[in-house]
Amino acid sequence: MIEGSPVREYLGVVTGEAIIGANFVKDFFAGIRDIVGGRSGSYEQVLREAQDSAMHEMEERAAQIGANAVIGIDLDYETVGQNGSMIMVTCSGTAVRI
Repeated sequence: MIEGSPVREYLGVVTGEAIIGANFVKDFFAGIRDIVGGRSGSYEQVLREAQDSAMHEMEERAAQIGANAVIGIDLDYETVGQNGSMIMVTCSGTAVRI
């Protein structure tokens, strides 16, 4: 349980990143035109997997410096590469010991 537990030590900011390749982004934007007022489960699934990968990387980095929790997590999505050919998912938070 974290809620209500005092933070004993702040260990610093940790990050995680994941990049979704060009084919996905190209298909994603092409698919946007076909989705009117709806949601695309397959694209959401790929973005969720990238988010999970970035979060897992951040958790591993936190564990490497002795943290047992990460607080204040922020997720960001950015296009990168030539002509925005890739999407990068980044997350950051503060590694702590509770």
